[in-house]
Amino acid sequence: LYMLGNIGFTGSIVFYASLLPHIAADDEIDRVAAGGWAVGYIGGGLLLAVNAAMLIRPDFFGLPDQGAASRAAFASVAVWWAVFSIPIFRDVPEPPRRIDAREEGMPGSPFTMGFRRLAETFGELKQYRQLLLFLAAFFLYSDGIGTIIKMATAYGSEIGLGTEALIGALLVVQFVGIPLTFAFGALAGRIGAKRGIMLALTVYAGISIFGYFVTEAWHFWVLAFAVGLVQGGAQALSRGLFASMIPRAKSSEFFAFFSVFEKMAGILGPILFGIASQVTGSGRIGILAIVVFFIAGILILSRVDVDEGRRVARAEDTTRRPAPPIASATAPT
Repeated sequence: LYMLGNIGFTGSIVFYASLLPHIAADDEIDRVAAGGWAVGYIGGGLLLAVNAAMLIRPDFFGLPDQGAASRAAFASVAVWWAVFSIPIFRDVPEPPRRIDAREEGMPGSPFTMGFRRLAETFGELKQYRQLLLFLAAFFLYSDGIGTIIKMATAYGSEIGLGTEALIGALLVVQFVGIPLTFAFGALAGRIGAKRGIMLALTVYAGISIFGYFVTEAWHFWVLAFAVGLVQGGAQALSRGLFASMIPRAKSSEFFAFFSVFEKMAGILGPILFGIASQVTGSGRIGILAIVVFFIAGILILSRVDVDEGRRVARAEDTTRRPAPPIASATAPT
């Protein structure tokens, strides 16, 4: 069930993110991406706080024990998702489907056509050199970010933090991230998304180095605060920068690749962390080793020509036109 839930959530994010270039103009993509991520922090933080309280004081919520509280927490997530999905289904208009001359009159259902387009897009990726360069950088630094997120609790446990302290640190990341993610969206409007991401990665490199010296619980809280400063900004600006360099007509296909790179990025970092920790007998070397992902990501990202990537994407959009309307479809108001 946990695997199925992850598959469903990951699939929904592909479509959610693919709407970004359709609802935001080129000069506001970064701000909208950052705003969406920050609001997500608010929602995730509020529900996490309630669920944490349920686990700590199940009797306060009329629950007999922590087992019942855990089950109730899962149920609350289901209700939360259902309720907050309503606005996007009800109020966000679907972008018009777009086709080119090669697809007109081709047999097949929308499902099979989707796989055909995905295979075609995979074959055309070599035409988007700057986008591929960005994906290489994203793969590396996202691996570093994902490793810090996934291994933080294990590292915190190693230095003696209890469950309540670890949940508190996660809440710090959530709530510090709310205003700072908005701030990164505004900052990107001044210095550009690429420089904003590089700034966040520099802070992440410092977090990885400082993690080596952590000995006290308050050190871990400082790390959590530092992660909250940049986590939402780095991820939101990455999504916005990617959205600005893809053809709008193929946003779903390209965000599927983005999602794959994002999920694959959580593999190498934990492996490196685990090997370094086992060889040395300490998670300190493991957390320090993660710095290589941020340094490599910065170096590759510095070579991405964003303007060229956007020019290629807009040129692709001009070769496509909207599909004819479907008779049974209702136009959005």
